[in-house]
Amino acid sequence: MKCYICAEEGKDSDAVAICIVCGMGLCREHAMREETESWEGGYPFPARKLKKSIPRILCPACYEAFHS
Repeated sequence: MKCYICAEEGKDSDAVAICIVCGMGLCREHAMREETESWEGGYPFPARKLKKSIPRILCPACYEAFHS
């Protein structure tokens, strides 16, 4: 798989990750790591925050959407 963003720019870069939201293939340059809090508990609301966060990989567009 190739990096989608690099392909649009006319470059040929192998993808090393996939955006967890949109599924876009990403190279190391375009992959954005986001640490996400994780909660444990039942319906209807989480009961407690877990000690460790979960790493997620996002493309630049999805990263910006989450932080706007």
